[in-house]
Amino acid sequence: MTDQISPRTLIEAHLPFAGEVDLALIYATANELGIEDQPVRLALRRLISAGEVEQRGRGRAGVVELTESGRARLDIDRIAVRLAFAQDAGEAPWDGFWRLLGISAPESHRAIRDAFRRDVVSLGAAPFSTGLYVTPHDLTAFLPAGAGPYLVTAASGDLTMRGITDPQEIVESLWPAQPTLAAYAELDRAILALPPGLSPVARQLRLADALELALRDDPLIPSELRPAPWGPAGTRRRWLDLWDAARGHDGAELIYRGWLPE
Repeated sequence: MTDQISPRTLIEAHLPFAGEVDLALIYATANELGIEDQPVRLALRRLISAGEVEQRGRGRAGVVELTESGRARLDIDRIAVRLAFAQDAGEAPWDGFWRLLGISAPESHRAIRDAFRRDVVSLGAAPFSTGLYVTPHDLTAFLPAGAGPYLVTAASGDLTMRGITDPQEIVESLWPAQPTLAAYAELDRAILALPPGLSPVARQLRLADALELALRDDPLIPSELRPAPWGPAGTRRRWLDLWDAARGHDGAELIYRGWLPE
């Protein structure tokens, strides 16, 4: 968990999926966390310039809300959060199929190829062979729109990789468990190090910041393909208990409203 929440993270945490939020609340939470008004104003201007939020009114008397573009970006960013908790609840079981993804675009459309490779890796797919990626998830809905005419996909329940056919062995080879386990060990330490006396809103922000760091190193492989019991799932349950304990007091329901499990 970082000692300082970034102003951008602070703003985005307060933005509901639909509706607006008072800037007075954002500034008040920032000040409690030791963030001055000026960095918040600068982060807000950048979000407005990027077309991701709209502001009405000035200063603390104003309100902000997501634009369609901003909502789409945050929705993609938070897919990992929803998937993690769905897997923990047994609501996102593996369907038994591996998805193979490739792109066949001419050199004149190199930008499309580069965007595809960047996005498919960021979504957790792993290189499988030259120009070919594999994942246990269906990612086609999240790939760049321009990739569609050049996309090559296949689904198979039977995958062999250098003589390995066992799904858990394939997963360990392509997505080794150790980096993920280390990331969640850091999350456990962050949970234990939560400062006492924080308001519910500030406490949730610190918890969210710590979870985000752990998820960066988690490809969210389906539970069936990891050893049981899977340690990160237990850490997320402890995290969720703390999150729920801070909910419903002093406006805490305004933080990540509509984004995290109810």
